[in-house]
Amino acid sequence: MLELDEVVKSYPSAGEDVRAVDGVNLRLQAGEMVALHGPSGSGKTTLLLLAAALLAPERGTIRFQGRALSSFSGAQRSEYLQRDVGFVYQHFRLMPRVSAVENAARKLLMSGVPIHEARARATPWLQRVGLGERLHSPPERLSGGERQRVAIARALAAEPTLILADEPTGNLDSARSREIVQLLGSIAREREAAVLLVTHDLDAAALADRSLTLHDGKLI
Repeated sequence: MLELDEVVKSYPSAGEDVRAVDGVNLRLQAGEMVALHGPSGSGKTTLLLLAAALLAPERGTIRFQGRALSSFSGAQRSEYLQRDVGFVYQHFRLMPRVSAVENAARKLLMSGVPIHEARARATPWLQRVGLGERLHSPPERLSGGERQRVAIARALAAEPTLILADEPTGNLDSARSREIVQLLGSIAREREAAVLLVTHDLDAAALADRSLTLHDGKLI
């Protein structure tokens, strides 16, 4: 489903270019959850942003279902992000003073889904992440772990084919972390979706079908 071939991405730092992603080759199949771990600054988030077409590689090719992301027009890239990709951001990106259900429905609303339908589709995902009793609570009334789970529900509500999760359990306790990672794995199997999970949690990584290490931009 997702293929990366010799992908390179650099950033300028102290007068030189530092390769955040350095010649990465990766295959992610439908129905599979792959965990990616490594130290901070190893390029994990950059790799997710490349896979989401939010960054473009300097070299190499990224393909989704056989098609190079570099061939997408601006409209096609937006459609890819809206329809195919569910991105779980590390820092939530929730709208303040807006209920959990409307935050979880945000991507659907941006895709033109009517508000009542969007809420109805988002609600079961909030229930699946344990927030069935917090549907109408804004972020200001939620804990960090609850905000994280709203962000996960938002990524899943559109039922994407590719789920890119950047430290989705970073604000959760160990029991809830295990539940969330198991949920992502079950979604991969149930819906033939592909999940790329970035995590520092080796226990979470052990629940994936495969676990890979990224160090200094290289898969090892």
